[in-house]
Amino acid sequence: MKRSRLGALDVTSIGLGSAPLGGLFAPVSDADAQATIERAWSLGVRFFDTAPLYGFGFAERRLGAFLREQPRDSYVISTKVGRLLRAPDGAHGEDEHYKGTPRERPVFDFSYDGVMRSVQESLGRLGLDRVDVLLVHDPDDHHDEAVTGAFRALQRLREDGTVKAIGAGMNQSEMLVRFAEEVPVDGFLLAGRYTLLDQGALAALFPLCQAKNIGILLGGIYNSGILANPRTGAKFNYQDADAALVERALELDALCRKHGTELKAAALQFCMAHPAVTVAVMGARNAAEVADNIAMSELAVPAAFWQELRARKLVDTRAPLPAGA
Repeated sequence: MKRSRLGALDVTSIGLGSAPLGGLFAPVSDADAQATIERAWSLGVRFFDTAPLYGFGFAERRLGAFLREQPRDSYVISTKVGRLLRAPDGAHGEDEHYKGTPRERPVFDFSYDGVMRSVQESLGRLGLDRVDVLLVHDPDDHHDEAVTGAFRALQRLREDGTVKAIGAGMNQSEMLVRFAEEVPVDGFLLAGRYTLLDQGALAALFPLCQAKNIGILLGGIYNSGILANPRTGAKFNYQDADAALVERALELDALCRKHGTELKAAALQFCMAHPAVTVAVMGARNAAEVADNIAMSELAVPAAFWQELRARKLVDTRAPLPAGA
């Protein structure tokens, strides 16, 4: 598998995202989670992304159960800070997004001390003595505290060698632009804002990251599912997609079929073609989905497809297309 650089780290160009392993939208058994991670490893994936939010600890525990049996320097693992897991007072219902989870629920804390606690608690769930990448997770309404608290803690951890790379993970590009200008970061995890349906990161974030050598870990490549299976009721950005988005996704799917290829392959290869993208972080909830993701990265997408995609202005004309398009 192709490899890239994220700061001082050597990373595979495709990584495993673990939100589905935490029960995103539907429960996942321990056996399926283990088989998913094992299949990713067997196919050459050596970058793994997780967070306390994903299944409220489930994803970290499941990923750690496999990775702690592997040579520690043979993979790169990323987790996140900004949410502490705490048991709520009294009874509570099932979460809107994560199913079959433990009782704990996430509580925002972007303070310096909160981040230090978060790191130690994540290491406990993972069963590891260190992680490689730490990202401030979803500080949308907490910019100032993230800069003065969370990022200060991450810079200290990077300076003392506890972690190798720091940054932020968000579902928007605007605040990441601000962080790139304000904080010395190594990378960002950007979810859903550079896809066949949304190229919002093109104008400002990607050029700035290229100029500052900030790597992009790109998640949400299928926009929560609509670019994997376009239909009424499909998810976009974790919510039910509106009719206009479904129509656009179906148009893209029809164009793929016209040229004898798969929408998932076009979606993934479009994202990986941008030079700012370091790792395509692909979620999966079973071994078959992992294998399919890898296959989609290698499936032939004809040059004529890319040419018609551009001619019909179905993507931003500034977006680079795969080599040979």
